[in-house]
Amino acid sequence: MPAAPTARIGTDPGISDRDRDAALTTARILLEIKAVNFRPEEPYTLTSGWKSPVYIDCRRIIFFPRARAKIIELAVDKIGRHVGYESIDVVAGGETAGIPFAAWIADRMMAPMAYVRKKPKGFGRNALIEGNAPEGKRTLLVEDLTTDGQSKIQFAEALRNAGAITEHTFVVFFYGVFPGSFETLRTMGITLHHLCTWWDVLDACRDHPYFPDGALSEVRRFLDNPQAWSASHGGVATPEQAAAHKANKS
Repeated sequence: MPAAPTARIGTDPGISDRDRDAALTTARILLEIKAVNFRPEEPYTLTSGWKSPVYIDCRRIIFFPRARAKIIELAVDKIGRHVGYESIDVVAGGETAGIPFAAWIADRMMAPMAYVRKKPKGFGRNALIEGNAPEGKRTLLVEDLTTDGQSKIQFAEALRNAGAITEHTFVVFFYGVFPGSFETLRTMGITLHHLCTWWDVLDACRDHPYFPDGALSEVRRFLDNPQAWSASHGGVATPEQAAAHKANKS
């Protein structure tokens, strides 16, 4: 049976005004560059098997220099405040969407950058880590987004197998609705940091009519109970089913 309606996963009632402003600014940028997609009548199937009436395309950020500059500024500020300005030795991007964000963040932080492959390339050194193996280095794993945290496990394990100290991961966008998101990474001793969630996007939509009221109402129904919404639209209904779905596809 799908779980009861969820609380706002990842929403900290004690969030600072600075983090709140960063979240809303990021949400407004994503809406402006049309990285946000609402399609309740034809739900998206996420890589984890969840059905969703919303989809975020963070790859669009790379096309807009002023938008990406502001997002990277907010990202580096948040990383500095929540992780530490001198607590990161290497920034590593997850293939492929995380690579440009890792490069921009590493540049702003004046840190070495590497990236993690999903699979060894099959020739040469057959390496999973490109750039240099961050052995003994405090390494920040960067990707564009996460839905339920599952995708970070493979990259984090690859970094740790290469000798990296990986205790933090950062994404621009965190869905903030699916259960087990933080717990998945917490069991590995990894803290997830993000700029904004779907709740922030909905809040930003109050300021400007980006979408029809009917679409917003359906999205809110999804956010209030994503497991039931996914199950009723043919998707997975539990974190266990999502993990099995991803395992079958890999």
